[in-house]
Amino acid sequence: MGLMVRAGLGLEPWSVLNQGLARHTGVSIGTVTIVSGALILLLWIPLRQRPGLGTVSNVVILGLVMDATIALVPEVRLLAIRIPLLVTAVVLNGAATGLYISARFGAGPRDGLMTGLHLRTGRPVRLVRTCIEVTVLAAGFALGGSLGVGTVVYALAIGPLAQFFLRRFAIKGLPEPSSVVVARSPEPSPESAILP
Repeated sequence: MGLMVRAGLGLEPWSVLNQGLARHTGVSIGTVTIVSGALILLLWIPLRQRPGLGTVSNVVILGLVMDATIALVPEVRLLAIRIPLLVTAVVLNGAATGLYISARFGAGPRDGLMTGLHLRTGRPVRLVRTCIEVTVLAAGFALGGSLGVGTVVYALAIGPLAQFFLRRFAIKGLPEPSSVVVARSPEPSPESAILP
């Protein structure tokens, strides 16, 4: 997320929302990211998602690392550097999503919302994630967050990338942890929408 800020071609949808909130509150975008992550956990209650070590780590570390990245990575002016920086940021975010969810220490607030909705509705991860990103983007824009081509690229690409990397990094034979257990219906599991 910090790399997307430095690419200057548009923020990812959650950062558009957080930027809009930061403008209204006067605190850093990283701090808003931490607070909003904690608040998003409230949406887990009806989805019956349970937080884990990864969830708590994500809430705290994500905002801190974002602020640190923005502080350490200089602004980039050349478009020939900004475009690959944007692409790298989006792909790294998709890979990171697949890696840390596959480790099964608990999804972060935003990804837990995605997996909870996926499991409760049976809809594919790419569809659920894309719908979440578009909704958050609209709210962030309404609050004054900045948009750009990178925002559109991220909103459309992160769902398919998350699903792709979840399949690639899945640990076969690992039992489902209690941190992602949801109420099961007698219908077939929608797990096949994530895993091969």
